[in-house]
Amino acid sequence: MSRLTCRGRARVWSAWLIFAGLGGLLAASPRTAGTAEVSPGSRVEVVVTGIPRPIQLARDGDGMLVVLGQGWRGDAAAELYRIDVRGALPVNAARAPRVVIPFATEPRKTALGSLAVDPRSGDLFLGEENGNRIYRLGSNQHLRPVAVGLNHLLGGSTMALDRLGRLIFIDYASPETHLRAESPLPPSLSWLTEEGYRGPVVFRVDVHEDRPLPRRADLLLPIFPRNGKIGTDREPLWRLIGVTATGEDLVFLSAIGEVFRLGSDGELRLMARLPAGHYHRTNLATGSDGSVFVCGGFHIRQIFRISPAGEVTIVASELGDPGGIVIDDTGALYVAETALHRIIRITPAGRR
Repeated sequence: MSRLTCRGRARVWSAWLIFAGLGGLLAASPRTAGTAEVSPGSRVEVVVTGIPRPIQLARDGDGMLVVLGQGWRGDAAAELYRIDVRGALPVNAARAPRVVIPFATEPRKTALGSLAVDPRSGDLFLGEENGNRIYRLGSNQHLRPVAVGLNHLLGGSTMALDRLGRLIFIDYASPETHLRAESPLPPSLSWLTEEGYRGPVVFRVDVHEDRPLPRRADLLLPIFPRNGKIGTDREPLWRLIGVTATGEDLVFLSAIGEVFRLGSDGELRLMARLPAGHYHRTNLATGSDGSVFVCGGFHIRQIFRISPAGEVTIVASELGDPGGIVIDDTGALYVAETALHRIIRITPAGRR
């Protein structure tokens, strides 16, 4: 087991952890997907067991599955695993090494609830759930802040990397959340308070630029809305809770199941509407054909596919509190079933 701290810079120390009784209990699930229902012709199987409360997934450049969990007792900011799912399955993660990130020593104990992997370096990006900071965990075993000064960063897919490796993240601005920021708003963002703006603020940061880190989100100009301008025919009250990159565009999910596409012209256009419900801690992923997959979260126990033309189909239902979702090179989906402490793989019809 490795331990870090989620404030400032820290060094990792390495050891091993094997859950004695708990590991066997969590790994007891058979290689079936229980009550999960998938589209006709698709195949579903359990590929990883023994991960207490997995909530986020990603894949690194070596094809390893990166899992972010919040631990069995919830006594740490995050637990991280790198798991090879290309061999014998299911993998019992309870016997695998992990990295544990303790809560900060200060009174505010913020858990880490969002995850992305840099395809170039393999570094992990970790965002505070309902917090103000995004961190990078590099191969040098240091955890460092890369973005600070946010108002309110949610969990799930509220941050992602675009095809150029730039970090995209959704903040939320309101007269109340400005009080959460780590410093006063600069003049360049004064419109947020002067106009009483309440809604999403989307930023894009190139963390590979030769500029000092961390970047202060409260000093950055957002890519949405641009220059503080919202169309007079539009109510700026959207609650965007997820983002993924598809080609040159970005796709967003709102808390009520609306799917929007943000083009290079800065216009946010409605792409599709998902079934009504409460979307919370949702996750998005993009397929090779430009389709967007939406994992509906703990209240919406389904996965949806949205075609590039906006057609919505159901991929899976009756999942055990689905969390993170990621797609491999064959088009198979990996989904974290938080309530069942495992990862399942859904292979579409016609693929092996």
